[in-house]
Amino acid sequence: MSSSDPKKKKKEYEPAYLGGLASIGASILTHPLDTVKVQLQTQKQVQFGFFGMTTNIVRTSGFFSLYNGLSAAMLRQGTYSTARFAFYDLAKNVLLERANENRAAGEKQVTQLPFYQMIIIAGAGGAIGSVFGSPADLINVRMQNDSKLAPELRRNYKNCFEALYRITRDEGFMRLYTGYQMGALRCVLVTIGQLAFYDEIKLRLIQSTYFRDNFFTHFTASMGAGLIATVITMPTDVIKTLLMNAKPGEIKGILHCTRDVLKADPFGLFKGFWPRYIRLGPFTILTFVFYEKLKQLYRFIYSF
Repeated sequence: MSSSDPKKKKKEYEPAYLGGLASIGASILTHPLDTVKVQLQTQKQVQFGFFGMTTNIVRTSGFFSLYNGLSAAMLRQGTYSTARFAFYDLAKNVLLERANENRAAGEKQVTQLPFYQMIIIAGAGGAIGSVFGSPADLINVRMQNDSKLAPELRRNYKNCFEALYRITRDEGFMRLYTGYQMGALRCVLVTIGQLAFYDEIKLRLIQSTYFRDNFFTHFTASMGAGLIATVITMPTDVIKTLLMNAKPGEIKGILHCTRDVLKADPFGLFKGFWPRYIRLGPFTILTFVFYEKLKQLYRFIYSF
């Protein structure tokens, strides 16, 4: 079969939904960590650390309250992560094809884009994904923080679909995009930190004499990408969480929210950093380990 055979060419590409499936799997396993992170970020004054907040949630609301908002988290990953992985992989493949079409005779085939191009397409993928995932992100934040509120103030959403209906009915459709600006910026940054840096770190490791394209390399690259993503997204994540959790009219805007956070705590924009990494690190690791395995499984099944 020649290299120009369209069927063979099609085999080189895995379906876009694999990124969404991998992210859903990772989200299910790490959701309790995300719940703790959200409740840490919505503290007016720092009262609990990570373990103290975890204990407080379990003691006051029960163990399964750590899974509040799981349906919204799965919906978010199914929309947001599918879109960002799809755009990133498609753009990367198109640019690689063009680079190889334009290479001179005798030049080696291009297998990796320049890092700045990966940053650009990852950021664009994150922005596109945020449009689809922002409503579920808002619902997730509200559901995770509900157990922390006084009983008369709780929203008590049964699941993400009921929440979508109630918010649209009672607060208007655009309320689903409250905090969208900060959420979109966070999505851009976290996608750069995860996808672009994962590919770059993985490439550098494989180019060394100590690593091969295997589980250990995927684990190491995703751990580094998770740390980078945490560092660059923390301030936007804190502001986004506060805006999405606020009652209508409670917070006037991004600047007002940022001022209040810094007034209460000079390091408030990095509140919950280690819990954030404890969640985003394992989430990133699991996402890419699952993603690599799903791609291998797809190629294995497709080979028959």
